[in-house]
Amino acid sequence: MASKITIPDLKKIRVTDPLFSHYAGMVAKKMIPVQWEILNGKQGQSRCFCIDNFRIAGGTLQGEHRGVVFGDTDAYKWLEAVAYCANNGETEYIPQADELIEIIGQAQQPDGYLNTYFTVCHPELRWKNLTEGHELYSAGHLIEAAVAYYNATGKRRLLDIAAKFADLICQTFGDGEGQLPGYPGHQEIELALVKLWRVTGEERYLKTARFFIDCRGRTPNYLLREMNDPNHKVIFPELRNYDPSYSQSHVRPVEQKTMEGHAVRAMYQCSAMADLADIQQDEALRNACQTLWDNVTKRRMYITGGIGSSGLLERFTVDYDLPNDRMYCESCASIGLMMFGQRMAAMFHDASYYETVERALCNTVLGGVSAAGDRYFYVNPLESNGDHHRQAWYGCACCPSQISRFLPSIGNYIYGTSDKALWVNLFIGNTTEVTIDGKKVVMKQETDYPWDGLVKLTVTSEQPLGKELRIRIPGWCKSYTLSVNGNKVDSTTDKGYTVIKEWKTGDLIVLNMDMPVEKVSADPRVRQNTGKRALQRGPLVYCLEETDNAKDFADLALTPTSSFEVKDEPDNLGGIRSIKAISNGQTLHFIPYYAWDNRKAGKMKVWIDYQE
Repeated sequence: MASKITIPDLKKIRVTDPLFSHYAGMVAKKMIPVQWEILNGKQGQSRCFCIDNFRIAGGTLQGEHRGVVFGDTDAYKWLEAVAYCANNGETEYIPQADELIEIIGQAQQPDGYLNTYFTVCHPELRWKNLTEGHELYSAGHLIEAAVAYYNATGKRRLLDIAAKFADLICQTFGDGEGQLPGYPGHQEIELALVKLWRVTGEERYLKTARFFIDCRGRTPNYLLREMNDPNHKVIFPELRNYDPSYSQSHVRPVEQKTMEGHAVRAMYQCSAMADLADIQQDEALRNACQTLWDNVTKRRMYITGGIGSSGLLERFTVDYDLPNDRMYCESCASIGLMMFGQRMAAMFHDASYYETVERALCNTVLGGVSAAGDRYFYVNPLESNGDHHRQAWYGCACCPSQISRFLPSIGNYIYGTSDKALWVNLFIGNTTEVTIDGKKVVMKQETDYPWDGLVKLTVTSEQPLGKELRIRIPGWCKSYTLSVNGNKVDSTTDKGYTVIKEWKTGDLIVLNMDMPVEKVSADPRVRQNTGKRALQRGPLVYCLEETDNAKDFADLALTPTSSFEVKDEPDNLGGIRSIKAISNGQTLHFIPYYAWDNRKAGKMKVWIDYQE
């Protein structure tokens, strides 16, 4: 059995990288305070009534429940963002968080149940609309917030609230007498229960997480039975003709061969499957994860790491159906893809999964929020006529809150440790302190990546570690050099990691990767990109914006003889490296895809006509 890879404590990771520290830093400086005002109903058109709903459910405020059925999760993800920022020393919103936790606690029912929509509006329908009601989905986000808040602050109040609800869920669902053999219409509870198990060690949480995976796809279909009940109360009219593949409940997860349905639900399910496969050493579940990973990343993913090509029910369609202008690519789905990929890399000890993690991060995920940190994309097209823009908030606000909880946790993706090795997965400037075999170890990474391929790494330990150092070599990298203390070394390569076996504390390890501009062609089966090319440099996909290319925007094209110049622009879009292409006497100005729609409104495209 391969040794387990674990993630360093987020409290011990300090991201110093200019690009990523800027985006992560905006969470505490801008996103959290603005979202707090929105959640409290104080932001004009952007306001929501999430916290009022908790007060109403708790009996401290009179009124009607307002907002979407899963609105509680906006508060939970806000708390999770506060927790991750606290790990980084940004604790100014802890008092408001503690205040909110008490309000949430007052809304919890005596038996542990906690959901403002059903408590206020339909207490008689508790657990009777798993298809649409999002009860278990909302519970999952409560649990994730509770675990993050406990890990960051040591405070148990929210963890106790979440555990009490989780205990009720474990009692309610299962194959035992008097239990419900149901599962969520929107997955999330499964991966959350695994997190709760890791913190508490309570096996019932792991058992119930596995139950929710194993009972999915049984015949007769539980969700269809709900929907066909003549007394069923419809919440979402668009789901009247329910297709179980929408919620990945059409086939048992272990038997699924293609990635179907709602993209975010699919990613959450697969993340839980990967967790359980690794923890329980389940070969069948592991193989199912691999099959689904291959399908989505090789046939149903955009060059930007976006997934879910259809705006109709936010879903996957068929292999190689990847339109650029009328696609969806929800920000939440790309973050879910990163979650899935991280788990796959830890399970298989293979760097290739981080190719997709990095692709999603550097393009769609960073692009999900404006450079100023005040507006968000829900949908991430690869082509726009100039009418697609980020918004300050959404009625369904899963993406803004998802981005705010993710960015300050980016340190979780940089390193891994195991019995045999230290693993470097992402190139992000940071200083990290971990304890390995009882020894204090400090890892320092200095780099201007993704603008430059030079990475300097120093590992300092109180005593010799006797471990390999495994550094990921990105798939885009065709040429690199590796040196230790200025002396070039020829290391072995294993599953995408260059392996340094001989090193000692304090050594300076330098990886220098060539980072040319590349013209990328799509798979020929993606008919929308026939006769087109995209530009990529390192992990960054580039695009054309009309504001830089106002003349003949529709006619701009690349050719086999196009030449490229990389230009450092420290004062543009927060500091970028743009690409100037000379092609057929035309000059084309490309910017990183993540940075588009931060200036004057106009057209944009990633895939450019190619004249051979």
